[in-house]
Amino acid sequence: MSTSAIIFMIISMVLIWGGLLFSIVHLKNHPDIPMDQLPDDRI
Repeated sequence: MSTSAIIFMIISMVLIWGGLLFSIVHLKNHPDIPMDQLPDDRI
């Protein structure tokens, strides 16, 4: 692998994993549905 390919791979991995971590943290801090309003679906 050339140096430019390795640098591009590292930048791509940081963007993908960083976006995933940002999404997880954002969803934990701002959930779509409050936990106390979840329906009870048990039969």
